[in-house]
Amino acid sequence: MSSNIEWGKPHIIKTSTDSSSFDESPDPKEWRPKVEPWLSAIFQSEHFSLLVGSGLTNALSYQSKIDAQSMGRIAFDGEYKDNIRKSAEKSASAMERGEANLEDDFRVALELLRGYEILGNENYKSLKTELDNQLNTFIKQILATERAFKDQLNSEEELKQDAAINAFNYLNSFLLSFSSRAASRERLNIFTTNYDRFLEYGCDEVGIILLDRFKGKLQPVFRNTRLELDYHYNPPGIRGEPRYVEGVARITKLHGSIDWRFKGHGNIIRALLPFGAPDNHPDIPKDALNHVVIYPNSAKDLETAYYPYSELFRDFSTAICRPNSVIVTYGYGFGDSHINRIIADMFTIPSTHLVIIAYSDPGTRIQRFLRDKNKAQYTLLLGSHFGDLQQLVDNYLPKSAIDRLTIKMNELTNRRDRDHTHTKPEVTNNIEPDDTPHE
Repeated sequence: MSSNIEWGKPHIIKTSTDSSSFDESPDPKEWRPKVEPWLSAIFQSEHFSLLVGSGLTNALSYQSKIDAQSMGRIAFDGEYKDNIRKSAEKSASAMERGEANLEDDFRVALELLRGYEILGNENYKSLKTELDNQLNTFIKQILATERAFKDQLNSEEELKQDAAINAFNYLNSFLLSFSSRAASRERLNIFTTNYDRFLEYGCDEVGIILLDRFKGKLQPVFRNTRLELDYHYNPPGIRGEPRYVEGVARITKLHGSIDWRFKGHGNIIRALLPFGAPDNHPDIPKDALNHVVIYPNSAKDLETAYYPYSELFRDFSTAICRPNSVIVTYGYGFGDSHINRIIADMFTIPSTHLVIIAYSDPGTRIQRFLRDKNKAQYTLLLGSHFGDLQQLVDNYLPKSAIDRLTIKMNELTNRRDRDHTHTKPEVTNNIEPDDTPHE
Protein backbone atom coordinates (compact mmCIF):
# COMPACT_ATOMS: atom_id res chain seq x y z
CA MET A 1 0.00 0.00 0.00
CA SER A 2 1.34 3.38 -0.98
CA SER A 3 2.20 5.35 2.13
CA ASN A 4 1.05 8.70 0.72
CA ILE A 5 -2.61 7.70 0.36
CA GLU A 6 -4.44 9.49 3.16
CA TRP A 7 -7.62 7.50 3.53
CA GLY A 8 -9.17 10.15 5.75
CA LYS A 9 -9.29 12.59 2.83
CA PRO A 10 -12.57 12.79 0.85
CA HIS A 11 -10.84 12.63 -2.56
CA ILE A 12 -8.11 10.18 -3.58
CA ILE A 13 -6.36 9.66 -6.92
CA LYS A 14 -3.97 6.79 -7.55
CA THR A 15 -2.76 5.94 -11.05
CA SER A 16 0.41 4.29 -12.31
CA THR A 17 2.61 7.30 -11.53
CA ASP A 18 0.57 9.62 -9.30
CA SER A 19 -0.96 9.19 -5.87
CA SER A 20 -2.59 12.14 -4.11
CA SER A 21 -5.26 12.87 -1.52
CA PHE A 22 -7.33 16.05 -1.33
CA ASP A 23 -9.72 17.86 0.97
CA GLU A 24 -11.22 19.79 -1.95
CA SER A 25 -12.34 18.49 -5.33
CA PRO A 26 -9.43 17.94 -7.75
CA ASP A 27 -8.98 20.41 -10.60
CA PRO A 28 -9.95 18.64 -13.86
CA LYS A 29 -7.58 20.89 -15.85
CA GLU A 30 -4.66 19.53 -13.84
CA TRP A 31 -5.71 15.89 -13.57
CA ARG A 32 -7.41 15.19 -16.90
CA PRO A 33 -4.06 15.09 -18.80
CA LYS A 34 -2.83 12.49 -16.30
CA VAL A 35 -5.94 10.35 -15.75
CA GLU A 36 -7.62 10.24 -19.18
CA PRO A 37 -4.62 8.88 -21.16
CA TRP A 38 -4.00 6.29 -18.44
CA LEU A 39 -7.62 5.11 -18.56
CA SER A 40 -7.55 5.13 -22.38
CA ALA A 41 -4.63 2.71 -22.32
CA ILE A 42 -6.33 0.51 -19.73
CA PHE A 43 -9.58 0.39 -21.72
CA GLN A 44 -7.76 -1.23 -24.65
CA SER A 45 -6.67 -4.25 -22.62
CA GLU A 46 -7.09 -7.68 -24.14
CA HIS A 47 -9.88 -8.67 -21.73
CA PHE A 48 -12.07 -5.87 -20.38
CA SER A 49 -14.89 -5.95 -17.82
CA LEU A 50 -17.12 -3.42 -16.06
CA LEU A 51 -18.72 -4.06 -12.66
CA VAL A 52 -21.59 -1.69 -11.83
CA GLY A 53 -23.14 -1.33 -8.38
CA SER A 54 -26.02 0.68 -6.95
CA GLY A 55 -23.90 3.83 -7.20
CA LEU A 56 -24.87 4.14 -10.87
CA THR A 57 -28.59 4.20 -10.04
CA ASN A 58 -27.92 6.71 -7.28
CA ALA A 59 -25.91 8.93 -9.64
CA LEU A 60 -28.71 8.90 -12.22
CA SER A 61 -31.33 9.60 -9.58
CA TYR A 62 -29.30 12.49 -8.20
CA GLN A 63 -28.81 14.09 -11.60
CA SER A 64 -32.43 13.64 -12.67
CA LYS A 65 -33.70 14.65 -9.22
CA ILE A 66 -35.77 11.55 -8.51
CA ASP A 67 -35.84 9.28 -5.45
CA ALA A 68 -33.84 6.06 -5.81
CA GLN A 69 -34.82 2.73 -4.27
CA SER A 70 -33.38 2.46 -0.77
CA MET A 71 -31.49 -0.59 0.49
CA GLY A 72 -32.63 0.04 4.07
CA ARG A 73 -33.70 -2.57 6.59
CA ILE A 74 -36.91 -4.65 6.53
CA ALA A 75 -39.29 -4.20 9.44
CA PHE A 76 -40.74 -7.66 10.16
CA ASP A 77 -43.80 -7.93 12.41
CA GLY A 78 -43.79 -11.47 13.81
CA GLU A 79 -42.27 -12.72 17.05
CA TYR A 80 -39.16 -13.67 15.07
CA LYS A 81 -38.39 -10.03 14.09
CA ASP A 82 -35.71 -9.44 16.77
CA ASN A 83 -33.93 -12.71 15.96
CA ILE A 84 -33.85 -11.86 12.24
CA ARG A 85 -32.52 -8.37 12.92
CA LYS A 86 -29.74 -9.49 15.27
CA SER A 87 -28.70 -12.39 13.06
CA ALA A 88 -28.61 -10.14 9.96
CA GLU A 89 -26.36 -7.67 11.78
CA LYS A 90 -24.07 -10.48 12.90
CA SER A 91 -23.97 -11.90 9.38
CA ALA A 92 -23.14 -8.51 7.84
CA SER A 93 -20.34 -8.02 10.34
CA ALA A 94 -18.87 -11.47 9.64
CA MET A 95 -18.80 -10.69 5.90
CA GLU A 96 -17.22 -7.27 6.60
CA ARG A 97 -20.18 -5.50 4.99
CA GLY A 98 -20.48 -3.04 7.84
CA GLU A 99 -24.10 -2.17 8.57
CA ALA A 100 -26.72 -4.75 7.60
CA ASN A 101 -29.15 -3.94 4.81
CA LEU A 102 -32.20 -5.34 3.07
CA GLU A 103 -30.30 -8.23 1.47
CA ASP A 104 -29.01 -9.41 4.86
CA ASP A 105 -32.54 -9.33 6.27
CA PHE A 106 -33.90 -11.32 3.33
CA ARG A 107 -31.11 -13.90 3.51
CA VAL A 108 -31.51 -14.54 7.25
CA ALA A 109 -35.32 -14.63 6.98
CA LEU A 110 -35.08 -17.24 4.20
CA GLU A 111 -32.78 -19.39 6.32
CA LEU A 112 -35.22 -19.13 9.21
CA LEU A 113 -38.12 -19.98 6.91
CA ARG A 114 -36.32 -23.12 5.78
CA GLY A 115 -35.76 -24.09 9.42
CA TYR A 116 -39.44 -23.57 10.24
CA GLU A 117 -40.37 -25.76 7.26
CA ILE A 118 -38.09 -28.58 8.41
CA LEU A 119 -39.36 -28.40 12.00
CA GLY A 120 -42.99 -28.00 10.98
CA ASN A 121 -43.11 -24.83 13.08
CA GLU A 122 -46.39 -22.90 13.14
CA ASN A 123 -44.53 -19.67 12.32
CA TYR A 124 -43.73 -20.97 8.83
CA LYS A 125 -46.95 -19.76 7.22
CA SER A 126 -46.86 -16.26 8.73
CA LEU A 127 -43.18 -15.71 7.86
CA LYS A 128 -43.77 -17.00 4.32
CA THR A 129 -46.67 -14.56 3.84
CA GLU A 130 -44.61 -11.68 5.23
CA LEU A 131 -41.65 -12.47 2.97
CA ASP A 132 -43.93 -12.60 -0.08
CA ASN A 133 -45.34 -9.18 0.81
CA GLN A 134 -41.92 -7.64 1.52
CA LEU A 135 -40.41 -8.96 -1.72
CA ASN A 136 -43.43 -7.81 -3.71
CA THR A 137 -43.10 -4.34 -2.16
CA PHE A 138 -39.37 -4.27 -2.94
CA ILE A 139 -40.04 -5.06 -6.63
CA LYS A 140 -42.65 -2.29 -6.84
CA GLN A 141 -40.22 0.19 -5.28
CA ILE A 142 -37.62 -0.61 -7.94
CA LEU A 143 -40.24 -0.24 -10.66
CA ALA A 144 -41.29 3.08 -9.10
CA THR A 145 -37.71 4.39 -9.49
CA GLU A 146 -37.66 3.25 -13.13
CA ARG A 147 -41.11 4.75 -13.72
CA ALA A 148 -40.18 8.11 -12.16
CA PHE A 149 -37.13 8.35 -14.43
CA LYS A 150 -39.10 7.39 -17.54
CA ASP A 151 -41.95 9.78 -16.70
CA GLN A 152 -39.50 12.62 -16.19
CA LEU A 153 -37.98 11.97 -19.62
CA ASN A 154 -41.44 12.53 -21.07
CA SER A 155 -42.49 15.29 -18.66
CA GLU A 156 -44.21 18.41 -19.93
CA GLU A 157 -42.31 20.46 -17.35
CA GLU A 158 -39.21 21.64 -19.18
CA LEU A 159 -36.89 21.76 -16.15
CA LYS A 160 -37.74 18.20 -15.08
CA GLN A 161 -37.43 16.87 -18.59
CA ASP A 162 -34.09 18.63 -19.15
CA ALA A 163 -32.67 17.15 -15.93
CA ALA A 164 -33.73 13.63 -16.92
CA ILE A 165 -32.48 13.98 -20.52
CA ASN A 166 -29.15 15.32 -19.27
CA ALA A 167 -28.76 12.38 -16.86
CA PHE A 168 -29.77 9.89 -19.57
CA ASN A 169 -27.29 11.37 -22.04
CA TYR A 170 -24.48 10.97 -19.51
CA LEU A 171 -25.52 7.37 -18.87
CA ASN A 172 -25.34 6.71 -22.62
CA SER A 173 -21.92 8.39 -22.91
CA PHE A 174 -20.71 6.36 -19.94
CA LEU A 175 -21.80 3.12 -21.61
CA LEU A 176 -20.29 4.07 -24.97
CA SER A 177 -16.94 4.87 -23.36
CA PHE A 178 -16.71 1.26 -22.20
CA SER A 179 -18.38 -0.60 -25.06
CA SER A 180 -16.75 1.22 -28.00
CA ARG A 181 -13.87 -1.18 -28.41
CA ALA A 182 -12.56 -2.27 -31.77
CA ALA A 183 -14.86 -5.03 -33.00
CA SER A 184 -11.90 -7.39 -33.45
CA ARG A 185 -11.15 -7.24 -29.71
CA GLU A 186 -12.95 -9.34 -27.15
CA ARG A 187 -16.33 -7.93 -26.21
CA LEU A 188 -16.82 -5.85 -23.10
CA ASN A 189 -18.19 -7.91 -20.19
CA ILE A 190 -20.72 -5.95 -18.09
CA PHE A 191 -21.47 -7.28 -14.61
CA THR A 192 -23.94 -5.69 -12.23
CA THR A 193 -25.34 -6.34 -8.78
CA ASN A 194 -28.37 -4.13 -9.51
CA TYR A 195 -31.87 -5.53 -9.85
CA ASP A 196 -33.14 -2.58 -11.92
CA ARG A 197 -32.83 -2.25 -15.71
CA PHE A 198 -31.16 1.15 -16.18
CA LEU A 199 -28.19 -0.45 -17.91
CA GLU A 200 -30.41 -2.29 -20.38
CA TYR A 201 -32.51 0.84 -20.92
CA GLY A 202 -29.43 2.90 -21.76
CA CYS A 203 -27.95 0.24 -24.04
CA ASP A 204 -31.21 0.02 -25.98
CA GLU A 205 -31.17 3.79 -26.47
CA VAL A 206 -27.64 3.99 -27.93
CA GLY A 207 -27.89 0.75 -29.90
CA ILE A 208 -25.52 -1.42 -27.87
CA ILE A 209 -26.42 -5.06 -28.48
CA LEU A 210 -26.37 -7.09 -25.27
CA LEU A 211 -25.59 -10.79 -25.14
CA ASP A 212 -26.62 -12.85 -22.10
CA ARG A 213 -27.56 -16.43 -21.21
CA PHE A 214 -31.19 -15.98 -22.30
CA LYS A 215 -32.24 -17.39 -25.66
CA GLY A 216 -35.56 -16.92 -27.43
CA LYS A 217 -37.84 -14.06 -28.48
CA LEU A 218 -41.35 -14.64 -27.15
CA GLN A 219 -40.21 -16.06 -23.81
CA PRO A 220 -36.40 -15.93 -23.38
CA VAL A 221 -35.13 -18.93 -21.40
CA PHE A 222 -31.96 -18.99 -19.28
CA ARG A 223 -29.44 -21.48 -20.71
CA ASN A 224 -27.09 -23.41 -18.45
CA THR A 225 -24.42 -23.60 -21.14
CA ARG A 226 -22.92 -20.26 -22.09
CA LEU A 227 -22.47 -20.46 -25.84
CA GLU A 228 -20.01 -17.92 -27.21
CA LEU A 229 -22.52 -16.42 -29.62
CA ASP A 230 -21.75 -13.13 -31.33
CA TYR A 231 -23.00 -10.78 -34.05
CA HIS A 232 -21.39 -10.67 -37.52
CA TYR A 233 -22.22 -9.23 -40.92
CA ASN A 234 -21.09 -9.84 -44.51
CA PRO A 235 -19.67 -6.73 -46.22
CA PRO A 236 -21.22 -6.04 -49.66
CA GLY A 237 -19.41 -7.91 -52.40
CA ILE A 238 -17.39 -10.04 -49.99
CA ARG A 239 -18.45 -13.61 -49.32
CA GLY A 240 -17.09 -15.99 -46.73
CA GLU A 241 -15.39 -13.27 -44.66
CA PRO A 242 -17.91 -12.10 -42.04
CA ARG A 243 -16.90 -9.18 -39.84
CA TYR A 244 -17.75 -8.42 -36.21
CA VAL A 245 -20.58 -5.95 -35.59
CA GLU A 246 -19.48 -2.96 -33.49
CA GLY A 247 -21.21 -1.97 -30.26
CA VAL A 248 -21.79 -5.45 -28.81
CA ALA A 249 -21.31 -6.32 -25.12
CA ARG A 250 -22.03 -9.24 -22.80
CA ILE A 251 -24.08 -8.63 -19.64
CA THR A 252 -24.40 -10.70 -16.47
CA LYS A 253 -26.70 -9.70 -13.60
CA LEU A 254 -24.98 -11.38 -10.67
CA HIS A 255 -27.89 -11.00 -8.24
CA GLY A 256 -30.67 -11.68 -10.71
CA SER A 257 -33.28 -9.20 -11.92
CA ILE A 258 -36.84 -8.18 -11.16
CA ASP A 259 -37.95 -9.58 -14.54
CA TRP A 260 -36.44 -13.06 -14.06
CA ARG A 261 -38.89 -15.79 -13.07
CA PHE A 262 -38.76 -19.44 -12.01
CA LYS A 263 -41.12 -21.44 -14.20
CA GLY A 264 -41.82 -25.14 -14.50
CA HIS A 265 -39.19 -27.67 -13.49
CA GLY A 266 -36.21 -25.46 -12.71
CA ASN A 267 -36.52 -23.26 -15.80
CA ILE A 268 -35.83 -19.54 -15.60
CA ILE A 269 -37.47 -17.14 -18.04
CA ARG A 270 -37.32 -13.41 -18.56
CA ALA A 271 -40.80 -12.01 -18.09
CA LEU A 272 -42.23 -9.30 -20.34
CA LEU A 273 -42.07 -6.68 -17.58
CA PRO A 274 -41.64 -3.24 -19.17
CA PHE A 275 -39.20 -0.67 -17.79
CA GLY A 276 -41.10 1.22 -15.09
CA ALA A 277 -44.17 -1.04 -15.29
CA PRO A 278 -47.23 -0.07 -13.18
CA ASP A 279 -47.87 -1.81 -9.86
CA ASN A 280 -50.82 -3.74 -11.27
CA HIS A 281 -48.86 -5.31 -14.14
CA PRO A 282 -49.74 -9.02 -14.46
CA ASP A 283 -46.05 -10.06 -14.52
CA ILE A 284 -45.57 -8.95 -10.89
CA PRO A 285 -46.41 -12.16 -8.94
CA LYS A 286 -48.10 -11.94 -5.56
CA ASP A 287 -46.25 -15.02 -4.28
CA ALA A 288 -42.95 -13.43 -5.28
CA LEU A 289 -40.84 -15.67 -3.05
CA ASN A 290 -41.46 -18.74 -5.22
CA HIS A 291 -41.14 -17.02 -8.57
CA VAL A 292 -38.84 -14.00 -8.64
CA VAL A 293 -35.15 -14.66 -9.27
CA ILE A 294 -33.36 -12.04 -7.24
CA TYR A 295 -30.76 -12.57 -4.57
CA PRO A 296 -31.46 -13.94 -2.09
CA ASN A 297 -33.92 -16.11 -3.95
CA SER A 298 -36.39 -18.80 -3.00
CA ALA A 299 -34.41 -21.85 -1.85
CA LYS A 300 -36.64 -24.91 -1.77
CA ASP A 301 -33.82 -27.40 -2.22
CA LEU A 302 -30.08 -27.59 -2.77
CA GLU A 303 -30.41 -27.10 -6.54
CA THR A 304 -32.43 -23.89 -6.43
CA ALA A 305 -30.30 -22.57 -3.56
CA TYR A 306 -27.31 -22.26 -5.87
CA TYR A 307 -29.04 -21.97 -9.26
CA PRO A 308 -28.59 -19.79 -11.29
CA TYR A 309 -26.05 -17.91 -9.15
CA SER A 310 -23.36 -20.57 -9.49
CA GLU A 311 -23.47 -20.13 -13.29
CA LEU A 312 -23.46 -16.33 -13.06
CA PHE A 313 -20.49 -16.18 -10.70
CA ARG A 314 -18.65 -18.72 -12.84
CA ASP A 315 -19.04 -16.31 -15.76
CA PHE A 316 -17.61 -13.54 -13.58
CA SER A 317 -14.55 -15.50 -12.47
CA THR A 318 -13.89 -16.79 -16.01
CA ALA A 319 -14.01 -13.26 -17.43
CA ILE A 320 -11.61 -11.54 -15.01
CA CYS A 321 -9.26 -14.26 -13.72
CA ARG A 322 -7.01 -14.56 -16.75
CA PRO A 323 -3.87 -12.80 -18.04
CA ASN A 324 -4.11 -9.26 -19.44
CA SER A 325 -7.54 -8.73 -17.88
CA VAL A 326 -8.87 -5.41 -16.53
CA ILE A 327 -12.00 -4.82 -14.49
CA VAL A 328 -13.40 -1.35 -13.76
CA THR A 329 -15.83 -0.97 -10.86
CA TYR A 330 -18.21 1.98 -10.68
CA GLY A 331 -20.59 2.52 -7.77
CA TYR A 332 -19.68 -0.82 -6.19
CA GLY A 333 -18.94 -0.55 -2.47
CA PHE A 334 -17.14 -3.90 -2.04
CA GLY A 335 -19.87 -5.17 0.24
CA ASP A 336 -20.28 -8.59 -1.41
CA SER A 337 -17.78 -11.15 -0.11
CA HIS A 338 -18.38 -13.53 -3.06
CA ILE A 339 -17.43 -10.86 -5.59
CA ASN A 340 -14.52 -9.60 -3.49
CA ARG A 341 -13.08 -13.10 -3.25
CA ILE A 342 -13.02 -13.49 -7.03
CA ILE A 343 -11.43 -10.06 -7.55
CA ALA A 344 -8.81 -10.93 -4.92
CA ASP A 345 -8.04 -14.13 -6.83
CA MET A 346 -7.55 -12.03 -9.95
CA PHE A 347 -4.66 -10.21 -8.26
CA THR A 348 -2.65 -13.46 -8.19
CA ILE A 349 -2.17 -12.99 -11.97
CA PRO A 350 0.48 -10.24 -12.37
CA SER A 351 -0.83 -8.85 -15.68
CA THR A 352 -4.33 -8.06 -14.35
CA HIS A 353 -5.52 -4.63 -13.21
CA LEU A 354 -8.38 -3.22 -11.13
CA VAL A 355 -9.82 0.30 -11.53
CA ILE A 356 -12.07 1.50 -8.69
CA ILE A 357 -14.29 4.54 -9.30
CA ALA A 358 -16.46 5.28 -6.27
CA TYR A 359 -18.31 8.18 -4.64
CA SER A 360 -17.07 7.21 -1.16
CA ASP A 361 -15.73 4.33 0.91
CA PRO A 362 -18.57 3.26 3.24
CA GLY A 363 -17.30 1.29 6.23
CA THR A 364 -13.72 1.57 4.86
CA ARG A 365 -14.42 -1.57 2.79
CA ILE A 366 -12.36 -0.39 -0.18
CA GLN A 367 -9.45 0.51 2.06
CA ARG A 368 -9.51 -2.89 3.75
CA PHE A 369 -9.80 -4.71 0.42
CA LEU A 370 -6.72 -2.96 -0.99
CA ARG A 371 -4.64 -3.28 2.18
CA ASP A 372 -2.61 -6.29 1.02
CA LYS A 373 -2.92 -5.80 -2.77
CA ASN A 374 -0.05 -5.01 -5.14
CA LYS A 375 -0.27 -1.24 -5.65
CA ALA A 376 0.90 -1.56 -9.27
CA GLN A 377 -2.23 -3.58 -10.06
CA TYR A 378 -4.90 -1.06 -9.13
CA THR A 379 -6.06 2.45 -9.98
CA LEU A 380 -8.22 4.40 -7.54
CA LEU A 381 -10.51 7.37 -8.23
CA LEU A 382 -12.36 7.95 -4.98
CA GLY A 383 -14.60 10.80 -3.90
CA SER A 384 -17.75 12.72 -4.81
CA HIS A 385 -15.90 14.42 -7.69
CA PHE A 386 -15.25 11.11 -9.48
CA GLY A 387 -18.55 9.54 -8.42
CA ASP A 388 -20.38 12.36 -10.19
CA LEU A 389 -21.37 10.92 -13.57
CA GLN A 390 -21.09 14.27 -15.34
CA GLN A 391 -17.59 15.03 -14.05
CA LEU A 392 -16.44 11.50 -14.84
CA VAL A 393 -17.72 11.49 -18.42
CA ASP A 394 -16.70 15.06 -19.26
CA ASN A 395 -13.19 14.94 -17.85
CA TYR A 396 -11.79 11.46 -17.28
CA LEU A 397 -13.37 8.66 -19.28
CA PRO A 398 -12.01 8.00 -22.79
CA LYS A 399 -14.29 9.26 -25.54
CA SER A 400 -16.11 6.79 -27.75
CA ALA A 401 -13.75 5.01 -30.14
CA ILE A 402 -16.56 4.46 -32.65
CA ASP A 403 -16.02 7.95 -34.09
CA ARG A 404 -13.76 6.68 -36.87
CA LEU A 405 -14.16 9.77 -39.06
CA THR A 406 -12.72 12.08 -36.39
CA ILE A 407 -9.83 9.69 -35.75
CA LYS A 408 -9.06 9.43 -39.48
CA MET A 409 -9.24 13.21 -39.90
CA ASN A 410 -6.75 13.74 -37.08
CA GLU A 411 -4.39 11.15 -38.57
CA LEU A 412 -4.46 12.83 -41.99
CA THR A 413 -3.99 16.29 -40.49
CA ASN A 414 -0.98 15.19 -38.44
CA ARG A 415 0.58 13.39 -41.39
CA ARG A 416 0.23 16.42 -43.65
CA ASP A 417 1.68 18.71 -40.99
CA ARG A 418 4.71 16.43 -40.71
CA ASP A 419 5.12 16.26 -44.49
CA HIS A 420 4.91 20.05 -44.80
CA THR A 421 7.51 20.54 -42.09
CA HIS A 422 10.10 18.07 -43.38
CA THR A 423 9.70 18.55 -47.17
CA LYS A 424 11.43 21.51 -48.89
CA PRO A 425 10.46 22.71 -52.39
CA GLU A 426 12.86 21.61 -55.14
CA VAL A 427 14.77 24.23 -57.19
CA THR A 428 15.62 23.40 -60.83
CA ASN A 429 17.78 25.70 -63.08
CA ASN A 430 17.46 28.45 -60.46
CA ILE A 431 13.74 28.65 -61.06
CA GLU A 432 11.55 28.62 -57.92
CA PRO A 433 8.50 26.38 -58.13
CA ASP A 434 6.18 29.36 -57.69
CA ASP A 435 7.79 31.32 -60.53
CA THR A 436 6.36 31.14 -64.02
CA PRO A 437 9.15 30.59 -66.61
CA HIS A 438 9.14 32.55 -69.87
CA GLU A 439 8.88 30.66 -73.09
